[in-house]
Amino acid sequence: MRYPEDQLNAGHIPADLLGQLPPGTDPSRIVIVQAAPRSYTGPILLTLTITGGIALIVVMIAVTLHVAAAATVAVLSATGGVGVALKRPQHRSK
Repeated sequence: MRYPEDQLNAGHIPADLLGQLPPGTDPSRIVIVQAAPRSYTGPILLTLTITGGIALIVVMIAVTLHVAAAATVAVLSATGGVGVALKRPQHRSK
């Protein structure tokens, strides 16, 4: 039974609770109310938020390292410290 009124209509009281009722209590007037089932929405959203935050931090670190490496290569090549030689393929004429 899901709702207290269903339990009242059926006159159902669990046997272990019947012994706990004070003397003279009418068992048909007792309604046992149970806690609602647990909602998993909060923990799932928390897990997704933490996972998304970690992924965002990893992406930001990767972008920062990429920009720093590109800036370092640009500075070193401008000052003559590093040079990149590109060799173009030569086409043979017939």
